[in-house]
Amino acid sequence: MYTAYRINTPLTADGRLLSPAWQHAPKSPAFVDMASGDPAIYSTQAAVLWDDDNLYVGFWVEDPYPKAVQTERDSIIFRENDIELFIDGGDCYYEFEVNALGTIYEVFFIWRDAYKRGSRFDVPEFDLLERAAFSFAGDFDRTQDHFWWGTHPRGPRWAFLDWDLPGLVAHVNVDGNLNNNEKRSLGWTVEMVIPWKGLEHLADGRSLPPQNGDVWKLFFGRFQNLFATQGKAQAAWCWTPHGVYDTHLPDKFTPITFSSLTVEEAGKTG
Repeated sequence: MYTAYRINTPLTADGRLLSPAWQHAPKSPAFVDMASGDPAIYSTQAAVLWDDDNLYVGFWVEDPYPKAVQTERDSIIFRENDIELFIDGGDCYYEFEVNALGTIYEVFFIWRDAYKRGSRFDVPEFDLLERAAFSFAGDFDRTQDHFWWGTHPRGPRWAFLDWDLPGLVAHVNVDGNLNNNEKRSLGWTVEMVIPWKGLEHLADGRSLPPQNGDVWKLFFGRFQNLFATQGKAQAAWCWTPHGVYDTHLPDKFTPITFSSLTVEEAGKTG
């Protein structure tokens, strides 16, 4: 469990995470291998803050040679090094990815068993014919036994690739040199501002903004391409291990408890 504390003054994101609020915010443990839980090669940490208007998420990413080449929004960012945030909404969930260039990829997922006529998803915003909607069965689940339905107990999801979280702001700052293997860097940071009003489909009956003690489940992850003599391997690191190499498991996401204490008050009492 992690406790997210309030802030009194809204943050203006620049990607650097240098404001006093971020300095006081409790950081996550270092990310671990998604499947095994073993320590990761490079350090990655995250933190969460909030106020009445926004959810704030920060990532600190150790990376001696940061690389990023994709510049088109909603490119398949996870093919290269990225940071990822998922937000669980019960019958749906949201995926965000960003690379060190600040290129963003977003998808909104609705579990197929929840997408019914007359349901809260039966609205033009999630029209299967008019929107860029695709069937999705999970990471690496297109095997012979699970080709269509995947391995998750709830089965497949509808994935809306053209859905953008309203009001989202995300900035990246590279502490060093991007795409330069001749000079060592410290890494990069990500700062996100997510308006609560943009999360109405994910609230699942919860108050927006949250009330003291409310719990949301979020996934904090990182994909990193590693190179060796025999070729390339992609590591998957995250805050809470999943036991398998699959990010799309909301039941494994990290529980975030929202506290009405300010981050300064929490520091004094903690």
